[in-house]
Amino acid sequence: MERITPLVLLVSLLIMFASVVNQTRANICVDGLGTCENCDQRCKSKHGPSSQGDCDDHSTGVPLCRCHYQCKPPSLTPLNTCNGGAGLCSVSCPQKCCDINCALKYIGGSGSCYTLGHSSVCQCQYPC
Repeated sequence: MERITPLVLLVSLLIMFASVVNQTRANICVDGLGTCENCDQRCKSKHGPSSQGDCDDHSTGVPLCRCHYQCKPPSLTPLNTCNGGAGLCSVSCPQKCCDINCALKYIGGSGSCYTLGHSSVCQCQYPC
C-alpha cells in the first residue's frame, strides 16, 4: 500500500503536466471580419463550428466583428508578405489606429501611414 501512493502521485503529476502542455499549444487566433452584421455566423462559416464571433467597439470606437478560432499549426514553408489598404490616416486615426485597423482586417497584419500627395493612407502588410 505504501508503494501505491507514490505511484499514484507520479501518475497524477504526469497527467497534470500533459494537460498544461496541451493548453499552451492550443493557441487562439483572432480574425477581423469588418462590420458586426451576422458576426458569429460569418465567423463560423469562415473558421468552422468551434469558432466564435463577437463585436468589439473598444479599440476603434466603431463596432467591428472579431472571430476567435483555433490556430492551425505553423507551416514549414516560408510565408510571403502581401500589401493591402485600410483607409486613410488622419488626426482622428493616426499611426496606432492604422496598425489596429490592419490587425483587424488581416491575420497577422500591421500598418503604417504613408503620405501620397495631400493624403495620408494606411498601408497594411500581412503574411500570405
